[in-house]
Amino acid sequence: MANYSITSPYFNTSQFNNELSILSGRAVPHENDDQSYTIAKEFEFRPDLLAYDLYGDAGLWWVFTNRNPDIIKDPIFDFKAGTIIRLSKKSSLLKALGV
Repeated sequence: MANYSITSPYFNTSQFNNELSILSGRAVPHENDDQSYTIAKEFEFRPDLLAYDLYGDAGLWWVFTNRNPDIIKDPIFDFKAGTIIRLSKKSSLLKALGV
């Protein structure tokens, strides 16, 4: 049985016989002072690079999809330069994930 890190999108998902159950989503905080961000060309199709720059962990790439489900359906191909998304503050995100 695999153990997923506390920052993994699969951390709360049950496992049976070495298979993941239906994904149990992780809460990403929505706060009034979250910032709007226009995806820069250097991060196009690379949410992992933006996650590393903002949160210090490339593995938090999935946070952008969870925080912006109406804008980002596909976490890679919808991550296009010029797209405006909302960003959770690092402190709020890490606290919500239990880091």
